[in-house]
Amino acid sequence: MKTYKLTAFEATGEKLLDEAFQAENDDAAKQHGEQLLSEKNLLEKTHRCTSPSGKLLLFHS
Repeated sequence: MKTYKLTAFEATGEKLLDEAFQAENDDAAKQHGEQLLSEKNLLEKTHRCTSPSGKLLLFHS
C-alpha cells in the first residue's frame, strides 16, 4: 500500500481538506480521492491528489 495526499482549497487559498490515505495503486487512489471529494461536496473546489512519487492524479482549479 502506498500513501497518497488529497488537498482541497477555497478560492482565497484557505485549505478545506488535507488528508493522506492508503491505496494499492494510482487508479485506486484516484477513485478513492474522487469519492472523498464527493462525500465532502468539494468536487467543484480547487483540489489535487498526488502519489508518493509526486504524480498528479486529480486536479481541478
